[in-house]
Amino acid sequence: MHPNGVRAHLQRMSDAGLVVRRRSAQPRGRPRDEWAISPTAQPGHEPPRAYGALARWLARAIPPTPQRLAEVEATGRRIGRELASSAASASPRLAIGDQLTALGFQPQVEHEPPERLTCRLRNCPYRDSVRENQAVVCDLHRGLVRGMLDQLAPNATLDRFVPHDPDQAGCEIEIGGLAPTPA
Repeated sequence: MHPNGVRAHLQRMSDAGLVVRRRSAQPRGRPRDEWAISPTAQPGHEPPRAYGALARWLARAIPPTPQRLAEVEATGRRIGRELASSAASASPRLAIGDQLTALGFQPQVEHEPPERLTCRLRNCPYRDSVRENQAVVCDLHRGLVRGMLDQLAPNATLDRFVPHDPDQAGCEIEIGGLAPTPA
């Protein structure tokens, strides 16, 4: 782009509160304009979010030792119970699918046979964090599912939890011991 076009765009972003212009004195000549993201910027009219970066950093910070992985899964289990306590559906099978959907996993759920629930997750909303530390993030997710079961179907069991490449998705969850849905 021509410098005049760039200046016009920067001025529009400044008018919108997204960037600020600072003047930097030079040893010779005119002061130079420097542009930076405004500390009060709200792209899309919402405050900036750094959740993705924070999640990656936390995943990187937790060593995948057996003891730490057990702690992470236990924490996930507590969070899963919290999530499930707000589930709107009376049916555990629907509530589990609804919660996985709300978390962004895009589950493909099968309800046959009636005492089983099998899911293939078609999206990994945690993919960036999984790339940093798959063991930690997937153990947290396993804990979330177990916690949901604790709350929604205490007699059910998480029979299978198979993580896959986060970019391909397809993680598998199999739950047994669910009470059949009344007809």
